[in-house]
Parts: sequence; C-alpha cells; structure tokens
Amino acid sequence: MDQINQNKIKISVRDLVEFILRSGDLDNRIGGRKDTDAMQEGSRIHRKIQKRMGSNYTAEFPLSITIPYTKEDINFEICVEGRADGIINNADGQEEENFNCVEEQEEENLSCPQEVPKIVIDEIKAVYRELSFIQEPVPVHRAQAMCYAYIYSKLYQHDSMGIRITYCNIETENMKYFEERFSFQELEEWFFHLIREYGKWAAWQCRWKIRRDESIKNLEFPFEYRPGQKKLVTDVYKTILREKRLFLEAPTGVGKTISTLYPAVKAMGEGILSKLFYLTAKTITRTVAEETIQHLTKKGLSIKCVTITAKDKICILDKPDCNPMACPRAKGHFDRVNDAVFDLLRNEDEISRESIITYAEKYMVCPFEMCLDVTSWADCIICDYNYAFDPNVYLRRFFQGGKNDYAFLIDEAHNLVERAKEMYSAILYKKQFLAVRKLVKGKHGKLEKGLQNCNDDLLKMKRECEECSIKENISDFVLHLMRLLTEFDEFLQENTLLEGREECLQLYFDIRHFLNIYEVYNDKYITYTDYDEQNEFRIKLLCMDPSTNLNQCLEKGKSSIFFSATLLPIQYYKEQLAGREEDYAVYAPSPFRKENRLLMIGKDVSTKYTRRNDSEYKKILEYILKFTSAKIGNYMVFFPSYQIMNQVANFADNFTGNIVVQTSNMSEIEKEKFLEEFTAEPEKTRIGFCVMGGIFSEGIDLKNDRLIGSVIVGTGLPMIGNERELFRNYYDEINGRGFDYAYLYQGMNKVLQSAGRVIRTMEDKGAILLLDERFEQKQYLNLFPREWFPYIVVDSDTVEDEVTKFWNSFR
Repeated sequence: MDQINQNKIKISVRDLVEFILRSGDLDNRIGGRKDTDAMQEGSRIHRKIQKRMGSNYTAEFPLSITIPYTKEDINFEICVEGRADGIINNADGQEEENFNCVEEQEEENLSCPQEVPKIVIDEIKAVYRELSFIQEPVPVHRAQAMCYAYIYSKLYQHDSMGIRITYCNIETENMKYFEERFSFQELEEWFFHLIREYGKWAAWQCRWKIRRDESIKNLEFPFEYRPGQKKLVTDVYKTILREKRLFLEAPTGVGKTISTLYPAVKAMGEGILSKLFYLTAKTITRTVAEETIQHLTKKGLSIKCVTITAKDKICILDKPDCNPMACPRAKGHFDRVNDAVFDLLRNEDEISRESIITYAEKYMVCPFEMCLDVTSWADCIICDYNYAFDPNVYLRRFFQGGKNDYAFLIDEAHNLVERAKEMYSAILYKKQFLAVRKLVKGKHGKLEKGLQNCNDDLLKMKRECEECSIKENISDFVLHLMRLLTEFDEFLQENTLLEGREECLQLYFDIRHFLNIYEVYNDKYITYTDYDEQNEFRIKLLCMDPSTNLNQCLEKGKSSIFFSATLLPIQYYKEQLAGREEDYAVYAPSPFRKENRLLMIGKDVSTKYTRRNDSEYKKILEYILKFTSAKIGNYMVFFPSYQIMNQVANFADNFTGNIVVQTSNMSEIEKEKFLEEFTAEPEKTRIGFCVMGGIFSEGIDLKNDRLIGSVIVGTGLPMIGNERELFRNYYDEINGRGFDYAYLYQGMNKVLQSAGRVIRTMEDKGAILLLDERFEQKQYLNLFPREWFPYIVVDSDTVEDEVTKFWNSFR
C-alpha cells in the first residue's frame, strides 16, 4: 500500500500518561476529592509554592518534543507537549534548599538521594486527601514527571535527571515529597515504550481523519433547500469560520438540525474544527440529531459520532453502584477498557448505544465509562448540556485546558438559561447535617464536631429567618464547611462499608459543590435562606445571571451556535447565554404558508389568580369544546399547572371518552402510550390535557393529522415564590425589567413551545387558540413571532364560527 501523507498528532503529557498507564478498578467507595476537583484551588497552591522557591527554580517551564513514527502504511509525527510545574537547577553545586531532606511545616520526605541531581523536575499536586494516606506517588503523577524529565534531558543533553513529586494538602498546606533519580537511558527506554503503546491509536486516528475528510469533501446538502435555508447554512458556516457565536431564532420547519450540523461538518473537513458537540436538553432532540447524522452517512459521510447515554439508563445494574463488590464489570475495568474502545473504533463505523453495550459486555467493562472514553476519539458528541457546562459532571478530558477547535451546537437553547442557573447554584439543608451526625455518632469525634458546628451556624441563620432572608456574609459557615470536608475525607476513606454511607456521600458531595460554587461567587449571585414546601430550612447560593460561568465554558471552543424556535426576545438570550457585542443574531423566516395556520386570542377569559374559580374553569372548558367541535381530529390543551388542568378536567366528566390527561412523573412507557392516542386519520376527536413546560409541550413531533390544533390556557407565568421574587428584585435594580426577566420571558417561552406542536411540516394545517385576555397586551404581543401575525380576537360566542370558517377554506 502507498505511504499515506505525513500527519502530526499532538497530545499533552498529562493526557498521554493518564490514557496509556491507567489500570485497576472502578471504585466509588474510595472517599476523598479527586485531583481534578482540586484544580481551581490547586492553581493557587501551585503559585504559592512556586513563588517561595529559590532563584534557581523556574516555574511553568514549557516542554515539547516531536517523535517521527511509522506504523505499517502510514508515516506521522507524535508531538508530546506540556508545562513542567517547576525546574530546579542545581548546576552550581550548591546544596539546594528546594531539594533536601529537611522536615519543614510538617513536610515529609520519603527518600533522599545521596547525590543531588543537577536538574530536577518538580511535579506539584494539590490534594484534599490527608497526606498520611499517600504512601507512594500516584503512578500517573510520577509518569508526568518522568515525561518532562526525558524531554528536558533530550533537549538539553543531560545524562541524568531527578524528579520530585510534591503533594500539598489544600487545607493545611502541609507538603510531602517523593524523589527519584534516573539516567537518560532509563528515561528514554521508558518514554519510547509509552510512545509505542500510544502509536497504534495515533495511527488509527491519522487513517480515520483522512477517510473522514475525503468523505466530507464530496458531501452535498442532502435535501432541496427550503426558502431561506441556504442562507442559514451559510450564516452558520461563516460564524464558525470567524470564531463567533450565533443566536438563531428559527421557527419549526426551517430544518435547524441539518442547517447547523451540515456546515459544522463541512468546517471539520476543512480543518477548521476538530470536534463537534451537539448539546441538548431532552432525549427527543438527541434522537433528531442522531437521525440527521445517519442521513448524512447514507449520503456518503464517514464520521464517528457517539451519544452519551445517562449512567442509570445504560448501567447493567438496577441502580448504579460502581465498585468491585457490587458490579463484576468494575473489577479491573481500567485494565481492559482501552482494548474495548480500540476494537469498537476499528470495527464499527456507526457507534450506537447498542454497539457500546455489545463491546462493553465482550470486554466486561462499564458501558457508561466506556462510552465516555469513546468520546475522546469521536468526531461528534451528542449529549446533554451537563457534559459541557455543569461543574459537577462536565467532560474534564475536553475542557480543562485552553482553547480548542471545538464547535458547540446548542439545540433548544432557550432551555439553557434556567438549566445554567440551576447548574451554577448550590443548596444545603439543615436536616442533612443532623441526619448524618446521627449516622456517624461515636465513630469519628472530629467529624461529629464539624457537623455540629455547621448545624449551629444554620440554626443561628434559621432563627434570623422568618420567611426568606438574604445573607450578606457567610464566611464563618464556609470556613466550618471546609474543615468539615477535610474530616469527611478521612472518615470516608476509613469507612468504605458504613451503614448509611449513601446519605453521608450525598451530604459530602453537596458540601463540595457548595464550596466550589462559593469559589466562583461574584456580583451575579445572591445568598439566601428560606423554607421549602415541607418547611425544611435551607441555604442557597443562587446564580442570578449564568453568562460569566457559561462564557468560561464556551471559551474552551472556537464557535457556538445557539438555536431554538423560541429565542424571543433575542437580546435577553444573548445577555443570559454569554453573547458578546461582536456576536450575531439571526431570525430565520418560517417556510410555512400563513393560510395553513389560524391563530386566535380569547378575549373574555383569564387564568389570573383573582379569576380562578368554577365559573372561569367552565368557560375555559366551553372554549375547548367549541374549538374542537368544528373538525374531528387530534387536539392538545396546555394548562399552566396540574391544579388548573385537573380543575377543568373535573367539569369534563361527560366527555372523558375523548380526553386523555397527562399525569405527573410519567414513565417512558406511559408517555408513549399517551402519544399513541393521537393516531393518523382519526375517526373520533381526541383531546389531550397537558401541562405547559412539560414533556409534551416540547420535542414531540406529531405530524400531519396526528395533531391539528392546540389550546394554550394562560400566559405560562411561573408561580410567585421566594426565588422568583429575588430574581425580580435583582433585575429591577439592574435594568428595571424585573417582571420580564423573572416571569414574562419564561412564561411566553412555554406558550411559544406549546403552540409550536401544531404545524410541523409544509403540508400541515392547524389552529391555535390562546386563552387569556392578557395576550392582547403590548408586552405579550411584542413577544409574538412574526409568523403569528395577523391573528384574530374571539370570544366564547365567535370562536366556533372562526374555526369552522378556517377548516371550510380547505374543502
């Protein structure tokens, strides 16, 4: 076979050693915060240690080496690069204070070489673990230092090198050293063994990239362009090319998924992007993205695309419990998972959930963890917002470093505002501390005392809080939480089989998240205490504006495309979703014929709190029955709450044969059964009672006559509560638009999404009835999309005539 053109594969020192040298079990019983969780605080510790070193200590020393490599039919280069935490230069022969056996500030030294090496690589690791538990350096930490030692000795021609692994406890700042010395020959032999292990992966990657890019070069848009769609595709491509962010308001029918994926794939083929993240809020939109990728592959595209399935949905256990005692796959998982991933990549072009399950079973590994490892080699990753933005579960393998050639395609982006606020907020309940204190009583005195101190702090705050109280300073409470977490670390490591361990872990993780959010706390947060529906006292760090946090994530990529059928008002979403002045906003016109849609506003009805009574509920039902009587078919009615829905349903006893009602917490089977009621070519009318903002108001795709009409009852405004009022007051002070930000925009988005269920294709015809006189007010009309004009105002006497006239126009 002919030699393939030379390629260059870049990999960081850390990624190389963590990938090739990992081994052992999956084990969630091991207590303690992982090094990755210490990264933010660890950066401060790094700088502090580095600053107090002597003049012959160079911090953050960049090192890089490129190795020519040949694997069968392909020549390429492997570039290994990174920054050594410190270089200690003892070339002047001094007894260097930075490399010694002096015990200082309770620092411990495992060993001390007889001869001080001239050059020593210092690898600093900030940890939350008690140092006494660290008896030897973590293998990947040692390997990082050895990599840097080899690269330095090769570049600067040294016969021998020293390495030092410095562990520093974040809370106490005590340190512990592990020191070794190697000859150049030892380092070179070890390093090239590492490179050979990685070489087969790099060779596969080079071959795959050539195949993928060739397929993209010849890939044409798979459909005939709809009106305005070609411009939309071009806008997305230019946004990626210019490394900007695009906010795209695109009504149903525009073809948002293909219009964003196709230009992003083309940009990948031209070397502009290395990876695509298709981010969604719901399973149904992930399915649409998968189907779009499958359609492109049928047109000749070669692409490795993987969807991340939630752990609880793919786990082989009824309830995930990742440890060798509970799961046979956990034992030796890391010894086998690389072989499983490589086998899958070489033999499967389409990486489905089923194929991951099959290969995970073949190699006896965890399917969820294997799926995460597959993402490292995938071109496109389809997943929930959490995996890019949530500080607890984001994919650290992609987002811990600097900027990358990624594009974020963010579907149903209107959902991200509230989701992001939730991700970047943190909450603790007083009852948690009391419950865990009871569990550990008599087992760990310091932990008991720490739990009591935190409970005392919360008790004091509780006595100061009648209903809702904003807290200006909680530094004492935070200090007690930090001390408690240190005791928790020690306790969890010593008690892996504790009864009630799950409850202990939940509080442990909640505290950790609370402290992590406190670290990024700024003027876009407030702290408050209040009581939940069960009158349980709690304290919350509430994110009022997620834009700063989101921006830090988005900066890890090259470009971001936010798209939804409901991004109105666009400036609000740009502001909340980290839009910058130079970023773009585009409104794509609807391709559907206006005469195929009827939009009406009921002017003599309302769901205002003061109007909620039997008379109003009967009038709502009257509207619904008249609206649905004009034509036999399938209809959905969206209510602002379960309470109002059930009140209206109670008056519909005589029509129960025609009405199906959504219930709370429906299972997947129940959802499917509900939707199956809406059949094609129905012989009798079917009316679905649903809740706005629920599972049936977004993402469902009932085409043609499976849904011909929707009634939206009320304006969808959230219920008044402490948190909503805090948002209202906050934005009143910021820009005088507190009601809009706290209530109006969120409510109208639910209305728009619910109404969007009706017209799904160019052939669809349907009617929409907005039941609330407030829709005639200017603040609501300003949020109507362009295609909603003109509309008709009706009352209970005229609504049936207007609907009948609309359906008769198609005869």
